[in-house]
Amino acid sequence: MPVQTIAWKRGKVRYIDQTLLPARVKFVDCASVPKLWRAIKRLEIRGAPAIGIAGALGAVLAANNSKAKDPRAFVGQLRRDIRYLASSRPTAVNLFWALAKMERIAVSNIHKPVSAVRKLLLREALKILADDKRDCRLMARYGASLVKKGDSILTHCNAGALATADYGTALGVIFESKRLGKRVKVYADETRPLLQGARLTAWELLHEGIDTTLICDNMAASLMANGMIDKIFVGADRIAANGDAANKIGTYSLAVLAKYHGVPLYVVAPVSTFDLNIKTGRDIPIEERDGDEVRTVMGRRIAPKGVKVYNPAFDVTPNCLISGIVTERGIFRKPYIDTLAELRSGKFK
Repeated sequence: MPVQTIAWKRGKVRYIDQTLLPARVKFVDCASVPKLWRAIKRLEIRGAPAIGIAGALGAVLAANNSKAKDPRAFVGQLRRDIRYLASSRPTAVNLFWALAKMERIAVSNIHKPVSAVRKLLLREALKILADDKRDCRLMARYGASLVKKGDSILTHCNAGALATADYGTALGVIFESKRLGKRVKVYADETRPLLQGARLTAWELLHEGIDTTLICDNMAASLMANGMIDKIFVGADRIAANGDAANKIGTYSLAVLAKYHGVPLYVVAPVSTFDLNIKTGRDIPIEERDGDEVRTVMGRRIAPKGVKVYNPAFDVTPNCLISGIVTERGIFRKPYIDTLAELRSGKFK
């Protein structure tokens, strides 16, 4: 069973502090918006769907902590707290999608008593969480249809239960493939600089009894050249209207290598990760993080203190390098500009 990454427990947001894994599994109960903001910023909570859920539950915390009695003052304060939560991280669109849903609930019910709006906000946040659980299972089923018995699969960063409310995105495909008896083998990139592949993905896969081999990021090309990789599955943090996909830094490199070696690369993400208002990946905001994440490994300095660092958290894989995008509504195929237009119109099933 997948680990429960994030939940609503007795009026608080309960989450696993992912910065402590795999050495320690610690559940944190969060009762304040500033604390939740820091948890998202520091990657205690990470993964696009999980960040979206955290944002929705954060809006509930904001509503419950508000002292406002007048509905308009209450909604005004809530909107300020929502903007604050939105400032925690810029790339994963699920955060903004979930916060926008919460804001619409509050604004459309501004004529109701504050107590009633609080209940509606909680109901919406719990629905977002429940829908993500359902969507994880649907993505897993669609993705597993692409996997053959005995496949060797490469993945990058962490796109499992720790990044969602249930099965995960890319790792959900692997979990479902195992359930179906396909006996897959997984190679997990370590994922520098924060080692989410080594710390989180390897931990999840071993927990589920998956045949797992950890590799350094720069070993992937050698494996592909030797015919050791059949398919690549990765997650995404934002997908543009043309199918360009932003994911953890290093994904673009894998996609280029995969194209050269004839290995299909699939992106697995819920529809909430699509930003159809952005035409191409060039318009996706890319978060740049603190240089010490590169200068150090698990708190130990590995580079000169004053050396300059460029540390983008994500890169963008062009749609031409993506073999398919797996969602809870099915698998999108090229040309993405057409199939995603069908998603906008509601025709895609």
